[in-house]
Amino acid sequence: MSACANIVPFEAGFKGAPAAVNTTADALAAACIGATVATQLDGTRRVFAGTTTKLYELSGTSWTNRTRASGGDYGGGSDTRWSFCQFGDTTVAANLADTIQSSASGAFADISGAPKAKIVVSASNNFVVAFNTVDGTYGTSQDRWWCCAQSDQTSWTPAVSTLATTGRLVAIEGPIQAGLTLGDYVIAYKKRAIFLGAFVGSPVVWQWSLIPGGETFGVVGQEAVCDIGGAHVGVSDDGPWFFDGTRPMPLGSGVIRKWFLDNSSPAYRYKTKVIYDKQAKHVRIYFPSNASSGSCDYCIVYHVEAKQWGRADATIEAPLSYIAPGVTINGLDSYAATIDSLPNIPFDSQYWQSGGQVCSYFNASHQLVSLNGPSATSSITTCDVGDDDSVSLLARVRMRFTDAPTTASATAFYKMNEGDDLTQGSTVDIDDGKFDFLQQARWHRVRFNLTGDHKETGYAAALKKGGER
Repeated sequence: MSACANIVPFEAGFKGAPAAVNTTADALAAACIGATVATQLDGTRRVFAGTTTKLYELSGTSWTNRTRASGGDYGGGSDTRWSFCQFGDTTVAANLADTIQSSASGAFADISGAPKAKIVVSASNNFVVAFNTVDGTYGTSQDRWWCCAQSDQTSWTPAVSTLATTGRLVAIEGPIQAGLTLGDYVIAYKKRAIFLGAFVGSPVVWQWSLIPGGETFGVVGQEAVCDIGGAHVGVSDDGPWFFDGTRPMPLGSGVIRKWFLDNSSPAYRYKTKVIYDKQAKHVRIYFPSNASSGSCDYCIVYHVEAKQWGRADATIEAPLSYIAPGVTINGLDSYAATIDSLPNIPFDSQYWQSGGQVCSYFNASHQLVSLNGPSATSSITTCDVGDDDSVSLLARVRMRFTDAPTTASATAFYKMNEGDDLTQGSTVDIDDGKFDFLQQARWHRVRFNLTGDHKETGYAAALKKGGER
């Protein structure tokens, strides 16, 4: 393919990207700047979403205000993002503007003695680790990390007996941009560096190693990396990459890298948001285009097994791996008044299943939507087919569908020499599984225009020597 729109890869080929469908949740009162599904030790789930001034919990279809009772509204600014982690039954949240927050039930509250932090992660050794912090002792330290006392997220005073401590990552300049766990390790990302933290006990507690190659494959922003299970996928100023704890490797070189760098805004690339859709095995990379004023409006999609790329643009505020509460027949009336007015989602979708995980996001209207609707319109544009030394007749093109679309047409383009501008030819509807053309040129290109759900595994163009039929 030379281009596509609303097309994503699957194990055997490509398919129409699922459309976004409104969940039953009400819209937030303001733009969402971070969200999470927090799973407690007994399996109970809490869904949180944050705005610049408040934290909310989803209760049925409504968002209940869980902002701290003491301290008032939060002091977030235009670039503030919420970071969440789960520590046992306690949800921990940070936004850099306010003291780290916690909630085991009900409203959040300041953790007394904790720093302000941009990022919080929950390590498997029973620590909350915070990065890029502000505190009364060290002030603003963008390269600083803190960890709480082991097994106690309420204690942050450094002490050998509790293992609460702090330090800096200074081998490479710049602030810590993002943090994630990777097995028993904690990974800290700068824009031009990757640090691997290993728990070693007292007195060092956390020992940090600089990963070779991190000078190229850091991250552009706080949400520009995700965990795909045993590895991370992230985005640097050099494009997407893959990291399994040894050394980072580029993704999409010679395929998507140049297109991404040409089409993503250098000024707003730090707002890139990456999320893993576990069910579809898709890494979705949302980023601001060159035409954007800061919102993420473009999206490229990577299939981690097929190692293919697609594109499914959307304007989002915050991504979320939403876990559905499930629904029974008796509960359908909470979704719609009649069967005909139910969301246009297949009944075997994860959307309807208790515990079903659905890739979702908050759209520009602050509404939580899930990516499991039927595909709308999409297109696939082939590469150029032909020969420099002879004129050929494009007689027909076939797309090998394993799931045919509702409607399909194809538009042909042509040029006599590589490097020339393309000239648009005719557009034809599908007929008996093929698209018939009579177009002569040295080089031909075809755009397939598709509506509805579809899957395809390949295409073939029938070329004949010019002058023959």
